[in-house]
Amino acid sequence: MSDRLRQCFDEEARELLTELETALLELERDPDDPENVGRAFRALHTIKGSGAMFGFDNIAAFTHDLEAVFDRLRAGRLAVSSALINLTLRASDQIRAMLDEAFGRGQVDGQYSETLLMELRKLAGLSGPDKEAPAPARATGSTVGAGPERQWRIHFQPGPDIVLNGTNPLLLLAELRQLGRLDVVLDASSIPALADIDPERCYAAWDIVLTTAAPLEAIRDVFIFIEDACELTIEGIQPGPEGRPARAEARPRQPCAGAGGNNSASASSIRVATEKLDQLVNLVGELVTVQARLSEIAARRDDADVLAVSEEVGRLTAELRENSMSIRMLPLRGTFERFRRLVHDLCAELDKRVELVIEGGETELDKTVIDQLNDPLVHLIRNAMDHGIESAEMRRRSGKPEVATVRLSARHSGAQVLIQVADDGQGLDTQAVRARAIEKGLMDPSAQIPESELYAVIFQPGFSTARDVTDVSGRGVGMDVVRRNVEALRGSIELASKPGQGLTVTLRLPLTLAIIDGLLVRVGGTHFVLPLANSLECVELSTRDIDKAHGNHLAIVRGETIPYIRLSEYLGLKTDRPEREQIMVVETGDGQYGLVVDEVLGNHQTVIKNLGRLYRNVQTVSGATILGNGNVALILDPHRLVENAIRHSLDRRAPSRASHRRQITAPRPADGQSYARKEESTHAS
Repeated sequence: MSDRLRQCFDEEARELLTELETALLELERDPDDPENVGRAFRALHTIKGSGAMFGFDNIAAFTHDLEAVFDRLRAGRLAVSSALINLTLRASDQIRAMLDEAFGRGQVDGQYSETLLMELRKLAGLSGPDKEAPAPARATGSTVGAGPERQWRIHFQPGPDIVLNGTNPLLLLAELRQLGRLDVVLDASSIPALADIDPERCYAAWDIVLTTAAPLEAIRDVFIFIEDACELTIEGIQPGPEGRPARAEARPRQPCAGAGGNNSASASSIRVATEKLDQLVNLVGELVTVQARLSEIAARRDDADVLAVSEEVGRLTAELRENSMSIRMLPLRGTFERFRRLVHDLCAELDKRVELVIEGGETELDKTVIDQLNDPLVHLIRNAMDHGIESAEMRRRSGKPEVATVRLSARHSGAQVLIQVADDGQGLDTQAVRARAIEKGLMDPSAQIPESELYAVIFQPGFSTARDVTDVSGRGVGMDVVRRNVEALRGSIELASKPGQGLTVTLRLPLTLAIIDGLLVRVGGTHFVLPLANSLECVELSTRDIDKAHGNHLAIVRGETIPYIRLSEYLGLKTDRPEREQIMVVETGDGQYGLVVDEVLGNHQTVIKNLGRLYRNVQTVSGATILGNGNVALILDPHRLVENAIRHSLDRRAPSRASHRRQITAPRPADGQSYARKEESTHAS
């Protein structure tokens, strides 16, 4: 068995285990829903059949007995119970452990597997393990003998690539034979001459008459894990006038999708290794850089043909970029659904009743970002359930429902995705946070700071308001990890708390870490890129406008007063101020702000290059890009830039005014020192 096929099974099995867990948790909420029983059974049946076919015999054997339990549930001979749900969830964990062992990532306790199966058999009323070895040629979970026998006419035409996918169609016929008596006729009409045969393709089809007491659903279960790769029809046969059994007859074969030649059709989806997608995006990024260089050369030359070619290459590059980036975009629902199991287990551990509500699961995000979201979200959900959600008794006394809610949601906001973890618990205890911060020496006892600044203390390493260390939290290693992981994704994190009503944690994450649309601006002789999604409009700033503001960094834009930051001052660039400057109005978490530049040069497809480790703490810069002329331009982060400017401004103000997040006079550097130098010295200390 090739490594590629084994890896495919590993990925598919883990997806099916997630589907199994989701079905189980839905079943726990609604025990009478037969659809979720069927979802769980189909997931187990597919894992068992694929496992045996791909050589994972221990997984097939373990799932074989587990599937038999769910067959009794599906047949109505077993009732849904919390004990069954919990045992099956533990069995799901054991299958994951078996997968890890198969790929050299751990070892499985075989005795624990036997204990789990014994408990499941006892719960289901099964006398003992099925002695027959599970294989893809066996149908487990059938209900043979559950009713009178009847006949079914089956036409089975595998897709041409079924063998390449690791499926042996003869084993499926053998599995059908376990359901009853078979009469099989081979349809060989499409088998080509020997010289034209491709040994890796399937040309045969079968017409079958099956006599069995099993229901239609059990017959379909035999083909459940290849149903999208074959042509399958199953029809009931009415008994003849003399009661003679029907016999299978070959029928004219219809061309199957993908049967070969020009009639082949591609599958609806394929699996592609992440490394290949990354390589594709990297190549597209290099193409974008070369295209920018071509555009610059074309602009300098008075040659209509070169300009036309440059424009066409630019159009094709933009389309290729959009398509390659969309390939890496995945909906967040699959990631969010995994946390249902976490909430279920924490409810049992903390003795709390909590419902996880998922919203915006269809929101798409770059797979690279999604892969790094698991740990931050785990920390946030655990903190919400341990620290935020009160006990059932406390919730009753507060007039709240006993069942608490943790809401996990996502939505697009320009070139960012906002992911929120919100609970309806008690919210942050600001007095406890303040006392703990003073105790740990993180705050001066006499300092008076607004709540928004106080919340930042929570993200300090080692900070925790919990006095007792538990298996869930209290060690102070959670929120600082969340902050670091989110910032590593060039994102930001915000807290909003209402006493007695709950806490909302918002993660602002970029849609992608590879290529963005940007605006190229110039400050003196230096070029910068601003994300286009944050940029609202561009207006002129004249000397007259500056004089009318009486020294304050304010501008009137469409009748509204907009504070602005002059980038030359902020970044400490010594440049001559032009007669007319330009203000880029950007949307940030603190509202609309203006960034004053010397000139806005236009749109720029920006390939993001990471800065070295030396610059990892420069928060206002999210990366760099290479321009068409070979020069490097820094990519500015408007959110962080405005946030830092406000913080430095508040640091210089009187404590009584420090609580105002946005003052009538916009922040300006003091004493000739730039914000960039202050930020650099802060990180150095």
